[in-house]
Amino acid sequence: MNKTELIVAAAERSGMTQQDIWKVMDVLPGIIQKEVAAGGKVQLMGFGTFERRFRQGRSVRNPQNGESVQTSDHYVPAFKAGKEFKEAVNKPKKAVRKKRK
Repeated sequence: MNKTELIVAAAERSGMTQQDIWKVMDVLPGIIQKEVAAGGKVQLMGFGTFERRFRQGRSVRNPQNGESVQTSDHYVPAFKAGKEFKEAVNKPKKAVRKKRK
């Protein structure tokens, strides 16, 4: 599903116009990025949490020439799925019966 398909589905379910959903979808990622970059968390109950995590520098190997390179300490964005999201993803599917010949 791409952004356009997501907007159409959200408009159908919410009863809002696609233009209103489009406006929200344009600003929402920027708000989340700004908050996480500042060291905060964005929690969407039932969906998940966006946060930043610290990664310590380490020694890695360049696969092209085998040379060892040291990476610097840095932060990475992280997403932790919420309980309801995990349950929805892991919901068992109905068994499909095969037709006998």
